[in-house]
Amino acid sequence: MSASAGDGLRYAYNTNGMTSHRLPDALALLADTGYDGVALTLDVAHHDPFAPRLAARTASLARRLDRLGLDSTVETGARFLLDPRRKHEPTLVTRDPAGRARRLAFLRLCVDIAADLGSEAVSFWAGAPAPGTDTSSGGTAWGHLVDGVRAVVAYATERGVVAAFEPEPGMLVEDCAGWSRLAARVPGLRLALDTGHCLVSGGLAPHRAVLNHARDLGAVAVEDMPRGRHEHRAPGEGDMDLPMVLGALRAVRYGGLVSLELSRDAHRADVLVPGALRALRHAERAGSDGAPDASAAHGVAGSPEGVR
Repeated sequence: MSASAGDGLRYAYNTNGMTSHRLPDALALLADTGYDGVALTLDVAHHDPFAPRLAARTASLARRLDRLGLDSTVETGARFLLDPRRKHEPTLVTRDPAGRARRLAFLRLCVDIAADLGSEAVSFWAGAPAPGTDTSSGGTAWGHLVDGVRAVVAYATERGVVAAFEPEPGMLVEDCAGWSRLAARVPGLRLALDTGHCLVSGGLAPHRAVLNHARDLGAVAVEDMPRGRHEHRAPGEGDMDLPMVLGALRAVRYGGLVSLELSRDAHRADVLVPGALRALRHAERAGSDGAPDASAAHGVAGSPEGVR
């Protein structure tokens, strides 16, 4: 999706930062505040994909989103949905084939939900390899990952859903260079860019990641972070130059939802939901006049950044 140069960005808020709200209440708050959409993390608190009557609940949710005028993306990063005793496990790089199969089945289910909701994308990540796993480019972990991601992209393509892969600090693919290496082996894969992660993993500056990967973007998140620490923070509470990042998104005419993921701040969602939107709009206005030159992205977006 692209926007005309005069259009503003479209903002969403991740439901993993609203876990003290029932989902209907959370959606109503977002709509009443003025958000354009929701980043829906499928989890035990919100639209549990393993609870009964999933198809009926999804149809009802689609109608609710339509009534509220909210677009959506589907997020798959629930901490303990698949294993109540191990965070984020199993993953696409888990040693146990049954564990990898369970993650893949879950991701396919998320694609189905996204298709039924008319969501803009499904975002997913690699996972962290177990200690001792061969993580070289031709090693076991990368082999498992490529196989799993190819399967997700193929299924998403069948369902008409964008499959966007997110580099996560501490996981097998933790930066844009790793995404480029993966995308070279998985045609059709899009990038779920969390610009705050650029401050943690290094490599590209957040706004430069937007410019270099303008043609690859399938989903975007812009929460703040302190440099070198993977801590999701509200706008203005970290080290990201938010006006520059939002200016870059406008410069490349990004029209998808731009979300905030504040999963550790559900206790203050009543304050952050409206406050963050005000901060985003203020930063967007501040960055619109000094936005980076979008021509810097032409010819390099989607090209490998090199392997490291």
